[in-house]
Amino acid sequence: MPFEFIKTDIPNVILIKPKVFGDSRGFFMETYKKSDFEKAGINADFVQDNHSKSVKGVLRGLHYQKKPFAQGKLVRCIKGKIFDVAVDIRKGSPTFGKWVGYELSEENKLMLWIPEGFAHGFLTLSDEAEVMYKVSGGEYSPQHDAGIIWNDPDVGIDWPLDDIEEVLLSDKDKKLPCLKDADINFVYGG
Repeated sequence: MPFEFIKTDIPNVILIKPKVFGDSRGFFMETYKKSDFEKAGINADFVQDNHSKSVKGVLRGLHYQKKPFAQGKLVRCIKGKIFDVAVDIRKGSPTFGKWVGYELSEENKLMLWIPEGFAHGFLTLSDEAEVMYKVSGGEYSPQHDAGIIWNDPDVGIDWPLDDIEEVLLSDKDKKLPCLKDADINFVYGG
């Protein structure tokens, strides 16, 4: 199998290590294979691909889309390095409000699967970073776009800020609410 699927501290959020075939010419790797992902419990019907470029210190998130346009995301960093985070926002979940975070980079080629019912965000750690992610569920819907603030004290994400001079946020992300005040319509289903 060209992938290693690694369980995280939050069930259903999966760190994915692809098999990389490299030589003096460069490398080759599969970034998605439906049959392997389904065997690992990731049954995603991808509807959109997104690509962003950010400078050091840019923090994007924490974003999600409400039902019926909820999204799962398969995230990878193709240039530079980011700290990628998923926060469980499913009401009634035993891990509600908990987070996991991983360094994704062009060097380690790790990917993170973030299913529906989670807020997602990332911090750019390198001078530049390019992030690509596949989206399942609903296409982007501005009316269903939502989020929680990156530094919510109740969530307590331990962002790696040692080398970051300033956290750079969009105007939209500066105004996001805390989790306790967020508009969430996800309920944990067991």
